[in-house]
Amino acid sequence: MFSYRHAFHAGSHADILKHYVLIQLVKYLQEKPGALTLVDTHAGAGIYSLIDGFAKVSNEADGGIYRLIQFIERQISLGHSLNEDITNYLDLIRNENAQGNIELYPGSPFILARMLRPQDRLKLFELHPKEIDILRQNIAQLPQAKQIDIYAADSFSRLKGLLPPPSRRGLVLIDPSYEDKQDYRHLEEAMGEALQRFATGCYAVWYPALSRREAAELPDRMKKVAANHTRSWLHVELRVEHAPKERRLQASCMFIINPPWTLEKNLADSLPILTQALGQDSGAEFLLKSFEA
Repeated sequence: MFSYRHAFHAGSHADILKHYVLIQLVKYLQEKPGALTLVDTHAGAGIYSLIDGFAKVSNEADGGIYRLIQFIERQISLGHSLNEDITNYLDLIRNENAQGNIELYPGSPFILARMLRPQDRLKLFELHPKEIDILRQNIAQLPQAKQIDIYAADSFSRLKGLLPPPSRRGLVLIDPSYEDKQDYRHLEEAMGEALQRFATGCYAVWYPALSRREAAELPDRMKKVAANHTRSWLHVELRVEHAPKERRLQASCMFIINPPWTLEKNLADSLPILTQALGQDSGAEFLLKSFEA
């Protein structure tokens, strides 16, 4: 269960979808001044090198963040107008790279940490014995470190203990590796418990779009969980290719329970651009569905 290291996938198209959506959720929730509790259930190391180590083994950033930057640069050279939210996402990535070249890619812990206001708190979970040490070292260097709690614990079992947060305002990102098939069952159980304790919280679930039965069934299972608690949901998939064999991850999804009312319109504007920028073949497409309780 400890074979997975997110550094292999840092800066991939899946990261772009996850982090773009995550940023939009936080921005919306921070429109109100009340304190916000942010939870990342599978934090990883926090930030990753794209020029050496695991990331250079897979080179997934070539088809992800580097491909997107090249696309945007072409748009600028052609004098085309840019999507402001995509530009803001890229600025956040660039801010972690002092020399101009994109050599570091921030994971969700760093993205969330950089967005913290003085009144906000961030809770990070990580079980990998090596990742947790790296995460602690990386977070300790941030000016927001005192606002961040790190737990070497199973987030699926511990999440309900954090809910509801004192401010009754919170966002939970759930993004396990799904290498263990039990993650799908644990996710469903954790979501049911979380909504029972904190029904008005915003929950963002990332998962890979695979032919595996558990992955194919996950959206319907999440819809059922949301329906059991009379909650609205939004489901988005970004597919960059449609090859006959899944030699690599071709698509990923986000399922959001209690999405902001602005999110669907935002994604309807940005997903065509991301699909065009990241698409590898004619099978590139996006799906966007929602339900209002």
